[in-house]
Amino acid sequence: MYLDQGSNATNDRTVISADLSVSERGRLLLKTGTELGNAEGGGYLNATIRNVFGGAESLYASASTATSTADVGHRARSSYEVTFATPVAANPDTIADIGAFASSRSNHHFASHEEAMKGVRAGLKFLGKYGEHEFGYTGVLRTITNLSANASTSIRADAGNSVKSSITHTITQDSRDNKLLPTTGYLLKNSTEIAGFGGLGGDVAFVKNEADIQRAGSFKHGISFSTGLRAGIMCPLPLGFGENQQPVKPSRINDRFFLGGATDIRGFRESGLGPRDGNDAVGGDVYVAGGASLFLPLPRLGADSPFRFQAFVNGGRLVGMQGIGNKGGDVKQGLVNAVREIGIGYPSIAAGVGLVYAHPVARFELNFALPVVKRAEEKGRKGLQFGVGISFL
Repeated sequence: MYLDQGSNATNDRTVISADLSVSERGRLLLKTGTELGNAEGGGYLNATIRNVFGGAESLYASASTATSTADVGHRARSSYEVTFATPVAANPDTIADIGAFASSRSNHHFASHEEAMKGVRAGLKFLGKYGEHEFGYTGVLRTITNLSANASTSIRADAGNSVKSSITHTITQDSRDNKLLPTTGYLLKNSTEIAGFGGLGGDVAFVKNEADIQRAGSFKHGISFSTGLRAGIMCPLPLGFGENQQPVKPSRINDRFFLGGATDIRGFRESGLGPRDGNDAVGGDVYVAGGASLFLPLPRLGADSPFRFQAFVNGGRLVGMQGIGNKGGDVKQGLVNAVREIGIGYPSIAAGVGLVYAHPVARFELNFALPVVKRAEEKGRKGLQFGVGISFL
C-alpha cells in the first residue's frame, strides 16, 4: 500500500506494510429475545446456518409469538418461517431464495376474525441500474376463521379458505443516511402484485400497486425534517382465461389495503380509516396517505443523541370500489368512482407532538396526537399513542 506525502510531493512515496487479521464468522447463529410493537409483546427464536454448501448459502429459520391486551380487545399472533438463500453465479449482489411459512393472527380488535396462512415462496434480488429489484412468487392458503358472534356480513362473506397464487416485483431506490431517522436523502419504492390472472391459478385475481416516496433534509443545530407520500390501488381481474374465464369478483378482505395506526396515520386507531361494516374495518381498494415531521434534538443531549422531539401532521383517505357484485360489474367505472371519491372533501388529518428514539433495530415513538379531521365512521385516537416499527410515514 502506498501513501502520497502531501499535495506538493513529487514521485516520492512511502511504503507502508500492513498486516490484517480476520476470522470467519461462525457457521451457526442462534438468537432469542423479546420484541415490542404497537401494544404487542412477545418472543422470538431465530437460527441461521451460514455457508451451508461452501458457496455462501444460508439456511434461516424463525419462530415468533406475541400477545397483547389492547384497549379494544385481546389479540395474538404467531409466525414460523424457513428460507434457503444462495448467491447466483457467485455474485453477492444477486440472491435467490426459496422458503415456506405459516402464520396466524387475531384481528378481533378491528375486524372480528382471525386469519391463518400457510404457503411457499421464491424470490430473486439483484442490483440494477435504477435501484434494487426483487421478483417473487407466492402461493398461500388463507383462512378467515374464529369469527366473533357479532361479526359483520362482510366478514362472514369472506370466511373460510381462499388460495392466492401471485407474482410480485419491487424496485427500491434509497439514498437516506439513516433508514430509521434520516436527515438527508430520499426513498423511492414501488411494488406490484399480480394474482390469479391467466394461468397463475388460485381463486382470487387482481393487480395491486403501491408506491412510497419519502424525502429527508436538515437545518442548522441538528434540526431535521421528513416528508412522505404513499398511495395504493387494487383492481380485480377476471379469473382464468379463454372459455374458462370467470366474471370479475370483488376483492377479499385478505387482499385489501388498511390504513390507520401509530406507524402510518397517527391519531387514529389501527385500521381506523376507511370503509366499515358495523364495527368491523373491511379495508379498501384505493388509498392516499401523506405526512410531515419536524425533529429537534433534546436539550443537553445534543444532535448526536438518538432521541428527538417530534412535531408531526399526517392524513389520508381509504375507499373501496363499488358496483362489483358476485356476478361481476363495471370494473373500470368502479375504479374511476373510487379514485374520484378520494378527492372529495378533506382527507382525515391528525397532528401532534412526541418523543422519538432511533434504536439500531427499530424506531420507538411516544406521541400525543389529536385528530383534526375525522369522518363519523372512523376510529380516532386522541391522547397518547405508542408505536414501534422500521417504516414510518
